[in-house]
Amino acid sequence: MDDMRVDEAGTDTADAAGAADHAGLRDLFSYPLIDAVRERRTRRVARGVSIEAGPLSHHSTSEPEPLSPLEEAILIASIGTTGAVLHDGPLTKPGGADELGSPFLNVVAGGASSADNAQATHFFMINDEGVWLIRRLRGREAADFLRDFPARWADRTEADWVAAADHVKRRVYADRMSFPREWPYYLGWNAQHSNAPGTTCFLPVVDNTRQYINAMLILASEPAGKAPLFIDDFRTFHPRTLTDWLAWAAMNLRLVERIPYQPIGGVKRVREGRFTKDVPAPLGFVGSARTDHEAFLGLQTLLLTGEALGLGGWIHSCPLPPYVMQRDESAGLLGLGFREHGPKLSRWRRWPPTPASQPNYVGIDGVLQGLCPPYVSSMDEAVDMVLEEKYGNGGAYADAEVFATRYRDRADAEAYLRLQAPHPREAVAYTKEICSYIYDTYGRFPAHTDAWNLPGIWAQFSHVELPYYERFAAPEHVRRQRETAEIWGRSTG
Repeated sequence: MDDMRVDEAGTDTADAAGAADHAGLRDLFSYPLIDAVRERRTRRVARGVSIEAGPLSHHSTSEPEPLSPLEEAILIASIGTTGAVLHDGPLTKPGGADELGSPFLNVVAGGASSADNAQATHFFMINDEGVWLIRRLRGREAADFLRDFPARWADRTEADWVAAADHVKRRVYADRMSFPREWPYYLGWNAQHSNAPGTTCFLPVVDNTRQYINAMLILASEPAGKAPLFIDDFRTFHPRTLTDWLAWAAMNLRLVERIPYQPIGGVKRVREGRFTKDVPAPLGFVGSARTDHEAFLGLQTLLLTGEALGLGGWIHSCPLPPYVMQRDESAGLLGLGFREHGPKLSRWRRWPPTPASQPNYVGIDGVLQGLCPPYVSSMDEAVDMVLEEKYGNGGAYADAEVFATRYRDRADAEAYLRLQAPHPREAVAYTKEICSYIYDTYGRFPAHTDAWNLPGIWAQFSHVELPYYERFAAPEHVRRQRETAEIWGRSTG
């Protein structure tokens, strides 16, 4: 696995084999990151787009000019697989108890930081050729992928970049995402030049199901006497079984210590000794377990990469939910086509708070599938699948060779795998109880957040309409775009 490791020694990128063969790549690898941070601005007007703005109107005489395969490939790489992580954390708590040594869902690294390395954000790329899923690579496939291309990006040729992008692109639909250019599909002026011909858009969606289960497992794995009890803050307590009634009555008659809330699992879990009533964990507060933060970091990475390429970049509201998740070709609504699965609530019943009362978009059949019904038969099975993805054959903590990628000595990686403490049996049982409770109560999983979170924004990249900016913008506003148009051979008129 040594050839998978990234050589981080400083070299003159102008002399690198890949960059030397392409003027645009040479320029890209000589452009300072700090300049990208300083010069990053929203530039909305893509080549071929006209603007009606009174005296500031512009009527383009240009044809749209899509991004080249190389430009798209570099953007894809910035949010794709970049290497592997190192487990640089403790295995023992200060008091001597075992520290959970296996919190991560993956050992593969990406271009954006990810909670517990869940890598739960999936980007769709939308261009004139259709809607593409940018696949997330895992485990052995990721290791093989990284071996197939020069580790130093400056050493990659144009053919390397395009081949790497082709490896992770999966076309889902053969046409561009499309909606009527009006409210409620588009917001405000976005309707006029968002998702325009010739542009490339990156739309993030976040799988909350796996990391939601993983977060429950992590919290339930805290040391005996410290692990939290979960409460459903969307729902007042209603005793369901005889055991619930007896426990409820005993607390109210003060025959046992009163618990100020009704935890999922009742007093049974307190008596086990691992869980404590003193640390309640409201499911509504847990929310998405911060899983969606990765999407915003990925979008920022894309913007900085786009600035370095000299492209127009624009983060803005995507077509509004729920329409962007739906697809009805007969009505001209060409969204993502997620399956809707959730409760059918009676109009006479008191509805729980959103999103528990709303349809749950759970996946695209055979393309992206959440770890919840109808893609699993039960939530017990879903929890078992998370454990399999972590510890089973090919899992994050099962393949020593892939795990050792970022270790200097493989023996150290193997020692970590021997010593790491997995989730305790009681934590697994309680997580299954919580997840089953959520699905049984609300008819969907999760209930306090969505199976697939839509951050509601996307990043659009384009070759800018230089004649518009040359007329209205200060020269420094498009200095980079003007320079790179000449370097990359883009149209300027």
